[in-house]
Amino acid sequence: MKDGKNVILCIDDDADVLNALRLVLEKNDYIMVEAATAEEGLKVYKSECPDFIIVDMMMEVVDAGRNFAKELKLLDNKAPLYMLSSVGDSLTTNVDFSDLNLDGVFQKPIDFNTLLTTIKVKLK
Repeated sequence: MKDGKNVILCIDDDADVLNALRLVLEKNDYIMVEAATAEEGLKVYKSECPDFIIVDMMMEVVDAGRNFAKELKLLDNKAPLYMLSSVGDSLTTNVDFSDLNLDGVFQKPIDFNTLLTTIKVKLK
């Protein structure tokens, strides 16, 4: 939390996705910090201590999001962690949430009402 607002870390290599997330999150009184790569995301995570994290599954390399989630687990992350995916519902059968310490998956294109409701519930 910073200045009384929850900090949301969004990691995606698509600038349009990050811009859309920023518009929605800031309009709803959240602070968004961002990264375009998993490596940069780890640096931002360590410096900003976000309250909620959204990471794209496939960025600069196919498993970048999965590897990021594994790193956070090693760091004993306590913030809710959601994967952002465009691969469809098959992700829920192909990814072991407990192995990655994920709280869930948002499908692209993201439904912003679902996103905001999920954030509100997880941050209570």
